[in-house]
Amino acid sequence: MTRFSRLLDDRPRTREALAALLLWLLLAAPLALSDEAPPWLRLTAAPLLAAAAYWARRAPLAVLAVPTALGLALTPDLLTETFTPALAVLSHLLGRRSPDTRPALLAVAGLCATGLLLALTLPGADLWGWFTLVATVLFAAVLPWLLGRFRRQQAELQRTGWELAARMEREQQLIADRTRLRERSRIAGDMHDSLGHDLSLIAVRAAALQVAPGMDDAGRGSAAELRQAAADATERLREILGVLRQDAAETAPTSVTDLVERATASGIPVHLHRHGTPDPPPLPPLTASAVHRVIQEAITNAAKHAPGNTVTVTLTTESDEVTVAVADTSTETTGTPTPPIPAASGNGSGTGAGTGLIGLDERVRLAGGTFQAHPTPTGFRVTARLPLTPGPTAAHPQAQPDETAGISQRELTQARQRVRRGMADAIWIPVAAGAALFLLVYGFEVYTSHQSVLKKATYDELHTSDPTPAIAPRLPGYEFDDEAPPGAPADPADTDECRFYRTATFTNSPLYRLCFTDGRLSHKDRVTPTPDDG
Repeated sequence: MTRFSRLLDDRPRTREALAALLLWLLLAAPLALSDEAPPWLRLTAAPLLAAAAYWARRAPLAVLAVPTALGLALTPDLLTETFTPALAVLSHLLGRRSPDTRPALLAVAGLCATGLLLALTLPGADLWGWFTLVATVLFAAVLPWLLGRFRRQQAELQRTGWELAARMEREQQLIADRTRLRERSRIAGDMHDSLGHDLSLIAVRAAALQVAPGMDDAGRGSAAELRQAAADATERLREILGVLRQDAAETAPTSVTDLVERATASGIPVHLHRHGTPDPPPLPPLTASAVHRVIQEAITNAAKHAPGNTVTVTLTTESDEVTVAVADTSTETTGTPTPPIPAASGNGSGTGAGTGLIGLDERVRLAGGTFQAHPTPTGFRVTARLPLTPGPTAAHPQAQPDETAGISQRELTQARQRVRRGMADAIWIPVAAGAALFLLVYGFEVYTSHQSVLKKATYDELHTSDPTPAIAPRLPGYEFDDEAPPGAPADPADTDECRFYRTATFTNSPLYRLCFTDGRLSHKDRVTPTPDDG
């Protein structure tokens, strides 16, 4: 049971080992199915491919050196039936596992440059072999790599879609919570209007009974108690519904003076100015809470977005309303305004999520007041006007459009564009590289065809028994082919080598044939390969 538990705990490592084993079997299968490689190279390739399979997940680019080196050891043009499949498989895994494209492209360019250098320096190598190497790299390395990148981007698109779906679920939950809070506040307003009105009527009728003629002292006492109970119930209802309109976890606000003193003690330069009636009455609970929250939020935003600015709190109390204004002013003399705190219109806030000033606006509105927030030349200013007596709730401003869908759609569109670019790259890069290779091969063919033409005048000036060193400078730089063309007559007897040259550009028949024996020109003639083979 313990051994089984250990196996369960080690499942990721076990799966990784099994995947590496299967990959090694796939890479090494051509070694057993092909006799192309000599025995020493097979013995060397088996452990190297095993190491490549093991490190393919950790270093996908580095392991490409294994099949590349083994292929070059077998043939300079890299095209082998033994190691080219391994190169294609590891290139595909590189595209799936590596997000960076630059190292892979640099590796391809370096391999092509190395092949060109070998073609120009190694004995017996030529540019035709390099063309084969470039074609092999293109179709056995670049194309599988692009397909792997396309699969990676597809997986990223799927992951992005699921992340967006989860985010939208969370945002829908937040929207539902806000809707419930708004509905709770609306219900509180309805209860306040209906029950408060009914309780007020009860108090009025009780007062009428209290002074009605013919009522004895006991009846007047009962009516007075009923009127006082109705008034107390109305006040308690107002307080309870005020709490219902606010966050249930919110504590009773401290006084404005205590709030300013606490902010000043924290190092924020805050100045409080009071204007209006000399002895203002106590503020209603909703109004007092709104004033406290406006000042608190404005000071917090100033400390966060404009540290060092001086904050001025102005509290003006009149007969029917109270006005609170909080402004932060830059202490610098440069005249450059401080960065504005986002206004309550919905694109940001002092809290960084677009809810701080919006929440203040909602709180002031529920208290029957109005709220404004805007930048100034030297800072930022918020102003709230609140009634001292309960009144109808101000109309809610038109809700700003929800940008969640736009952001999610934009991110999803970007992910789809990445996938489309990956698909386009998997198509146009091989096509463009193939076209470039074709033009390169065609241009080289034109060049070698022109450079393999032996002019008739030069041919007529050549004489048998002329030494090879004297003839070589007058011969073209390229031959028609390294071997005799198919269908050409057999070489004369007792010759060391025969060379074929074109009689004109792009002409394969007839050809000039020059044969050499013991370092001298021993035979020259015009040969015509058979039409079927020439």
